[in-house]
Amino acid sequence: MTSNPFPVVDIHTHMYPPEYVKILENRSDIPLIRRFAGAKDPRYIILPAEAESLDKAGEDGAPLPGRPVTSHYSSLQQKIHFMDTHRIDISVISLANPWLDFVATSEAASTAVSVNEEFESMCASQPGRLYFFATLPLTAPQGELLSAIDFVKGLKHCRGVILGTSGLGKGLDDPELIPVFKALAKNGLTIFLHPHYGLPSEVWGPRATAEYGHVLPLALGFPLETTIAVARMYLAGVFDEVPDLRMLLAHSGGTLPFLAGRIESCIVHDGHLVREGKVGSGRRTVWQVLKEQIYLDAVIYSEVGLKAAIDASGVDRLMFGTDHPFFPPLTSDEQGEWESMTWNKTAVEKALGEGSEGTKAVMGGNAVKILRLSEDA
Repeated sequence: MTSNPFPVVDIHTHMYPPEYVKILENRSDIPLIRRFAGAKDPRYIILPAEAESLDKAGEDGAPLPGRPVTSHYSSLQQKIHFMDTHRIDISVISLANPWLDFVATSEAASTAVSVNEEFESMCASQPGRLYFFATLPLTAPQGELLSAIDFVKGLKHCRGVILGTSGLGKGLDDPELIPVFKALAKNGLTIFLHPHYGLPSEVWGPRATAEYGHVLPLALGFPLETTIAVARMYLAGVFDEVPDLRMLLAHSGGTLPFLAGRIESCIVHDGHLVREGKVGSGRRTVWQVLKEQIYLDAVIYSEVGLKAAIDASGVDRLMFGTDHPFFPPLTSDEQGEWESMTWNKTAVEKALGEGSEGTKAVMGGNAVKILRLSEDA
């Protein structure tokens, strides 16, 4: 452990276990990992826009698609080195997108067991330093999916599940997901909601892929995806139907803290909802759900966005994260300090005051309490 005056916990930090990497290396369609001649590291390709030019990659100086898969993606030793370098006491690791959404129905349950057992083994090898969010076999039959929830609940270091916005394929407002949400709530498993699908490529215009890199889909598409998913859940009444459901939203809730007021205005002024009796006096507002059933991470990189998250959800509901191994430094040694750590830490200190009780809570205290990180099981 580090010598911090208070615990520092990273709840948004990813790993790709070696067996999962092998699955991606054997694929020909996205998501996939592919090696290119002359490139030091293989490339991880997940965005549809990148797949369109996959066969031309590297020809005539064409840029390589995706991002390099360095040791930061799957090496446990590298993860611990990152933690030690940045004085992180505890990390709650999770598989990054696209999880198991692409796995065949017949293989989903067994693949999930393999991935989750590998995470459990990693955590067990680092007592007190690592916990994890499990991965669910969402393409499996419902019975196997519910059994998977029972299984991960029994894993000593599991503290929740990571979930993308497609759910079973129709979004998180799909009524068929209600039994899943109820099972997660019953077992006290927090959902870490993480984007992956973004918005359709054509939204970004014809120049985006060739000239703008990943900026538009990552900076704008991902946050909007999260906002839309949670708004759909709210409109479908999911939070009322499963009142014990708890969700941790990546990237400080996308644009939800900033747009919650606009969402509320649109709801109360919508003639259809009013006629359907869905805007009655007893309705819980978006603001109430944010403060009662939703947690936000602090991966927003500036105090301006972080203040909005604090105002929307409350300082006691925010938890620090780095989004490691994504956004590595490009002009300095990646074995050293990463801006993904320093920018987010500085944002917390500027918003709440260096050494303040609020900063201590966001940087680790909240996570220890909410995710039960001081418990042995």
